[in-house]
Amino acid sequence: MKKIIPLIIFLFPLVSIAQQLITFPASDSIPHNDDFTVKVRTAGGQWQDLYEYEALVDMHNVTKSSMVYFDFKGTVEFAITYNRGTVHSARIRPLSYGFEPLIEGNTLHFSLSKPTNLSVEVNGDIFHNLHIFTNNPETYKPNPKDKSVIYFGPGFHKVKDNVLHVPSGKTVYLAGGAILNASIHCDSVKNVRICGRGIVYKAEDGVGVNYSDQVQIEDLIFLNPNHYTVSSGQSNNLTIKNIRSFSSKGWGDGIDLFCNNTVLIDGVFMRNSDDCIAIYGHRWNFYGDCKNVTVQNATLWADVAHPILIGTHGNPEPGKAEVLENIKFYNIDILNHDEPQINYQGCMSINVSDENLARNIIFEDIRVEDFEQGQLINLRVTYNKKYAKAPGRGIENVLFKNVSYNGKNATISIIEGYSEERNIKNVVFEGLKINGVEISPKGINKRHMQYADFARFYEGLYIEDIVYKSLNEETK
Repeated sequence: MKKIIPLIIFLFPLVSIAQQLITFPASDSIPHNDDFTVKVRTAGGQWQDLYEYEALVDMHNVTKSSMVYFDFKGTVEFAITYNRGTVHSARIRPLSYGFEPLIEGNTLHFSLSKPTNLSVEVNGDIFHNLHIFTNNPETYKPNPKDKSVIYFGPGFHKVKDNVLHVPSGKTVYLAGGAILNASIHCDSVKNVRICGRGIVYKAEDGVGVNYSDQVQIEDLIFLNPNHYTVSSGQSNNLTIKNIRSFSSKGWGDGIDLFCNNTVLIDGVFMRNSDDCIAIYGHRWNFYGDCKNVTVQNATLWADVAHPILIGTHGNPEPGKAEVLENIKFYNIDILNHDEPQINYQGCMSINVSDENLARNIIFEDIRVEDFEQGQLINLRVTYNKKYAKAPGRGIENVLFKNVSYNGKNATISIIEGYSEERNIKNVVFEGLKINGVEISPKGINKRHMQYADFARFYEGLYIEDIVYKSLNEETK
């Protein structure tokens, strides 16, 4: 027994250290939303009341949703009281995470053991919902007096002309509780980091990264910029990690890339009133191919337009056509797609115009929940005369692996080329599941064209080598 006693003595400090809950000073510069009362605590600890920020969503009918955020380590418990009426049902999304809240009267209870981004929805309401954003405790906390750091402490901040221009070699840090009412621009710079636990609030746009190299954007929350959350043109080695974004106006895209090379987008939550993530070639003064882009571990929520779009903008000048290639989307939950315009539909959309060629693109481990309206997939070589001056060159070598859709609102997906020379070829659907049924010989045991019919895919003109197969099945 004497050998056991030291083990017990040392166990309690370890448990204490493992449990951390870090909240941040609230700022009434952002309106409070009374729809929910959110309390959180470490397992068995004292409840802390969080500030429920107002976040505007959906340009079709701008609505006030709610948002809370904090850091933690260990396990935290939630008590979330719904103040808009009686709770008849509740769900926590993404559904793939498997959370089931306990409902007691008008209060929901559940626990969380690792940081993630969630939407809590009562009575099926996806607009007056609660967004919960959590992080691991910070490991980087710069000295406010460090001359290499542009530091914003808790409170409301404005800068001259509402634009913060960041020089090379600088870190922009927004502490928890900091509210920056300005755009952040990185123009022709190198080695810049933009990070912290603060909020970029109602800027003209969030972050612009143009003609730059080695820029990192991490952990910040972007509330309702007028346009892009992050826009990047003709830049290299861009990293965007764990940002959370809301927009509620036209052209309120999430992350748009123009002619970029080597980009990592990881762990983001994007709820936007336009495309969540769009990858293009030439537009404005940006020129060149867009290559080597990875988007992973993300949650995408398009209140309008596409969750994912590749194509549209390129260089139609003779001899200057561009390529969009080596692009991968991995481990992504798509929570909504609402687009009444048929020309702009598709949860996963590759629409090439302006002489663009899109090739070597992978969509893997993508889970699409039921959405308001639109198509699951839209692959087209097209001529979008509103934005382009020529049709695209083609789409080739596209893999959809372990992609699933569960719902009833998706209309017919479209796969169609433009001409014999401007076609679509080598598209593989491996382990595609529609409402739990695999679209493959193993899943439905039907001839090829009937796979497309079962999936509600329209296979139009100028396409070749479209394959449906089981997960990990060798293609003959």
